[in-house]
Amino acid sequence: MNLSGQFDKHLRQIEDRLGIEIHNRGHQFSVKGKPDTVQTAINLLRDLYEETRTAILAPEHIHLFMQEANLDKKPNAAKYDDIRIRTRKGYIKPKGDMQAQYIHHIRTHDVSFGIGPAGTGKTWLAVACAVEALERDEVRRLVLVRPAVEAGEKLGFLPGDLSQKIDPYLRPMYDALYEMLGIEKVNKLIERNVIEVAPLAYMRGRTLNDAFILLDEAQNTTVEQMKMFLTRLGFGSTAVVTGDITQIDLPRQQLSGLKHVMTILKDVPGISFSHFEGRDVVRHALVQRIVAAYEKHQTNEPNT
Repeated sequence: MNLSGQFDKHLRQIEDRLGIEIHNRGHQFSVKGKPDTVQTAINLLRDLYEETRTAILAPEHIHLFMQEANLDKKPNAAKYDDIRIRTRKGYIKPKGDMQAQYIHHIRTHDVSFGIGPAGTGKTWLAVACAVEALERDEVRRLVLVRPAVEAGEKLGFLPGDLSQKIDPYLRPMYDALYEMLGIEKVNKLIERNVIEVAPLAYMRGRTLNDAFILLDEAQNTTVEQMKMFLTRLGFGSTAVVTGDITQIDLPRQQLSGLKHVMTILKDVPGISFSHFEGRDVVRHALVQRIVAAYEKHQTNEPNT
């Protein structure tokens, strides 16, 4: 019952994703479909059955297990199989080949770009890599940056001092840090200036050595801001830039710095680009379908 879900909803979820049929009577399961897909489904069902020994399965478990199964695995995926992020709270395992490749790129390039839709883990994994680098003493500080651009709405005057005004824009980064390190540890590191969370405007004129620098929501940078950020990189530093070019909140006439940089830096040695797609979404399964629908609409829409 735990494996199948109420009214077999877990089995239907697997069927919809893999394009197969699953029938069961008691403990006997039969799977019908293409041979490779059938074997994938059998392995997935066995893994999920083992999981039922210690957990009550929910749709999000099924979704994440399918992501980890690398259902869209590419021929060169094997070299990323053993990638893990290690922090004091334990190991973080990538959900699928694209996330594993992204982690590999961050570890092996001075500048890495993670580009794709919401829910693919771009920011969360980058923060995890930053925490790992700090705990291994590979860097001396973390600098987490975001442009302070409103998402399609004007918030008007915000009360409070400067830090209180910019805090809403930086909240997603704080949330990721709290999950990795705990609230007390993060606050202590911020007090000691080991972790700095700041708006992009604060980066001008600085050179950051021995630092892990993350620019999130980079689709909302201008061309000039992106150039300014990338030229802050100092010795012993790593930079990661994340963004979703389908959710740009800049004025219509203004070119996104992320879209611009994808063209001019694509062949520069030492820089990597990881492109996530709708199938890499690791949030609610419905988010994956929403992203796919928008991608399809944008492809079919003229002048996009």
